[in-house]
Amino acid sequence: MSLLKMTRLTKTLLALIASAFVHAAVADDSIKILVGFPAGGGTDAIARTLADKLKEQLGVSVVVENKAGAGGQIAAQVLKTAAPDGKTFFLTHDHTISILPQVVKNPGFDPARDFVPVAGFASFVNVFAVSGATPAKSMSDYAAWVQKQNNAKSAVGVPAPASVPEFLVSMIGRHYKLDLVAAPYRGSAPLIADMLGNQISAGIASLPDFIQNHQAGKLRVIAVMGRSHQSLVPGVPTFAELGVAGFEDIPYYGFFAPAGTPQATLNQFASALERVLAMPDVREKLVAMGLAVKFETQAQFTQRERAYTQAWERIIKASGFQAQ
Repeated sequence: MSLLKMTRLTKTLLALIASAFVHAAVADDSIKILVGFPAGGGTDAIARTLADKLKEQLGVSVVVENKAGAGGQIAAQVLKTAAPDGKTFFLTHDHTISILPQVVKNPGFDPARDFVPVAGFASFVNVFAVSGATPAKSMSDYAAWVQKQNNAKSAVGVPAPASVPEFLVSMIGRHYKLDLVAAPYRGSAPLIADMLGNQISAGIASLPDFIQNHQAGKLRVIAVMGRSHQSLVPGVPTFAELGVAGFEDIPYYGFFAPAGTPQATLNQFASALERVLAMPDVREKLVAMGLAVKFETQAQFTQRERAYTQAWERIIKASGFQAQ
């Protein structure tokens, strides 16, 4: 090989090596947001809305990585093993952090030991919805319809086993004297798909999960959690108003990081999140999804999460549920 060809080959190899280092550096600087539910669901949509803006604020690539399954348990286990370097965050709601460790014997993580709260950004309500083929326009209509099914069990879909929606199914059944059975799904997206296909008559999930199809007239939300009516579904009563008490405390959304992540890094991420939530277009999108948007500092969010966890500890114990 001539000296000229060797020189050209050397330059080419050096360029390729340099390019690889650049790409590695870029990838190394990127931030990953773990989501414990499938793409297409409410939590995924929220994560992608925030990720686009966080990228601008932090000046690095922010990618959403879906680790769906077991009510967020898989994503939580991934977070536990992630390096505490400020490059992996977990966007989740109450189920994975506050409920799942109380209903699963060995979830594979301990939120108090393995994670650190970063910031909260919203609250939401779970709602009861019926499919388009179900004639009910209210909970009393639904109860009457179920009773006409020759006293057969009626399945109500829920996004995850041993979740708040599943406990709500039991309480609704007792209140209306119905033989209801919770049918667990792997997230809200497949549940909604079955409801749209009239494969299941009813479901309980978050308002963000249902709102688009409710507004399109494909599903009907007929009851909501919380202490007050929801502006996106005006006139729909709360469960408390219907006599199903105990679901007044509403769930949260927030970010968590691996334990040991430097506080300065957590503060930087939280500050970027606060700026993003202040953007009118972001707030408008999140509110349209059914969220009550409110930034909570690390201390505020920690206090909220602990209070919610303790409230559900009392409910779960009173129900007699045994960890599986």
